[in-house]
Amino acid sequence: MRNWLVLLCPCVLGAALHLWLRLSSPPPARASGAGPAGRGSQANLGPLLTSPPFPRALSPAVPRPGPSGRSPGCPSPPRAAAARAGRRTPGCLLPPRAVGSVRSGLGSLSAASNVDQLTLLPQWKSSHYDVVVGVLSARNNHELRNVIRSTWLKHSLQHPALSQRVLVKFVIGARGCQVPVEDREDPYSCRLLNITNPVLNQEIEAFSLSEDTSSGLSEDRVVSVSFRVLYPIIITSLGVFYDASDGGFQRNITVKLYQADQEEALFVARFSPPSCGVQVNKLWYKPVEQFILPESFEGTIVWESQDLQGLVSRNLHRVAVNDGGGVLRVLTAGEGALPHEFMEGAEGVAGGFIYTIQGDNTEAQKRAVCPVPRRPWRGWKSNTEGEALLKNLHSRPRRLLDHISNLQEEDALLKEESHLHGDIVFVDVIDTYRNVPAKLLNFYRWTVETTDFDLLLKTDDDCYIDLEAVFNRIALKNLDGPNFWWGNFRLNWAVDRTGKWQELEYPSPVYPAFACGSGYVISKDIVHWLASNSGRLKTYQGEDVSMGIWMAAIGPKRYQL
Repeated sequence: MRNWLVLLCPCVLGAALHLWLRLSSPPPARASGAGPAGRGSQANLGPLLTSPPFPRALSPAVPRPGPSGRSPGCPSPPRAAAARAGRRTPGCLLPPRAVGSVRSGLGSLSAASNVDQLTLLPQWKSSHYDVVVGVLSARNNHELRNVIRSTWLKHSLQHPALSQRVLVKFVIGARGCQVPVEDREDPYSCRLLNITNPVLNQEIEAFSLSEDTSSGLSEDRVVSVSFRVLYPIIITSLGVFYDASDGGFQRNITVKLYQADQEEALFVARFSPPSCGVQVNKLWYKPVEQFILPESFEGTIVWESQDLQGLVSRNLHRVAVNDGGGVLRVLTAGEGALPHEFMEGAEGVAGGFIYTIQGDNTEAQKRAVCPVPRRPWRGWKSNTEGEALLKNLHSRPRRLLDHISNLQEEDALLKEESHLHGDIVFVDVIDTYRNVPAKLLNFYRWTVETTDFDLLLKTDDDCYIDLEAVFNRIALKNLDGPNFWWGNFRLNWAVDRTGKWQELEYPSPVYPAFACGSGYVISKDIVHWLASNSGRLKTYQGEDVSMGIWMAAIGPKRYQL
């Protein structure tokens, strides 16, 4: 009997201790959306909103979240901050060593037993959302964001159903352009207008050959080069390479200057033995009608041999380029610039042109190829355009310092705004118009890495979104499957070669179908595809046309608004 008591006592004590631990531990957490405020009470918003949340996977040998759905030890955010974030409480953001510990596997976990338990937790995604709304916004658009926060975003946060099913984030570039707008090549990029020492009131040869350069013929009968005007110039002559020291000029060559979006030449010069022009060094020049080529003008010069022989040509690395102190820039294929549909031949230089920098504003608008744009610093009250240019260059250092100071103030305001509202995602790009496609791809990647969702709605900060109407239309169209794209589509839209929407890197004359207007909705699998390929997808001049080009690769089902 004594032996039986010895055996039973430990068992009874163990069972009692186990029962006490079970009774004293907190109840398990409910699944997201369960209970009275969960998905069952929101059936009036349509079948899309009744889908269950996606299951979450936990890494082995890693503690599960506590009753609140957060990782143990994560400090709870203030109640007001949670309300501003859509009544959702995101998981802890792990330090870098935590990510490394989790990824290293069970061996690293056992070796790091003395490390704080928090560092071993995986990054935990926030609760499931039916729709993630990404609002593309510029850094300085504080007022537009506040209008949204006081209208449709406020309504969604206060709505008992929408607040649980919609996550809204403003997408902003983490860095501002450090070049003032006045000193950029164009207001849509961040490239410095690098004019340093302009040569005024002189004729300038754009290309020249060194004295020891041979003048043998090439096999190319058509050669072309493209350039961009950064400050208004006037082309006075077009020329060709030809060493006629032996028997005079004996070729038939045509030189044409095209504007980027035009098939008809602006200037034409024809060289032949009876009419060969004037020889200067190893070039022969003929005068052309003089027009002002304005700032941002994109041009291409084409040399074409009318004989059976090829042209005397060189690649761009074997000629000297005189940019007049930075007033023009030669575009090469290495920069991504593609020849336009009317161009033929090899890239290179088979001659040159003579130009002057526009220094006198007299009759400027009348003689310009197209209207001359005015920069803020370009005052027509000055005696000459050249004086205004030199004055601007002199004041550039001070202007750069002031701009950097303004950027620092802007960073502080954005940081304060982000802490106050908790609805901004900063993506790692310089915030300019040309970088909007990169902003979009970065936001897709952020969404996939941090959020569990069904659909993504992209919009802009100047748009009003009726979320209830969006949900009703989604339910009406049964947009609950994979690989779909819902928006207002443009078809056969012509590619612009100049202006704000200038596109020189997409060779087709028209874009694939793309969604425009206030926004579009895409399915989760498309977002995942874009995020996983974000490092390889080429960005074009606008996010809408870029999206159309990307989608042409996978052919989603399009639903028209």
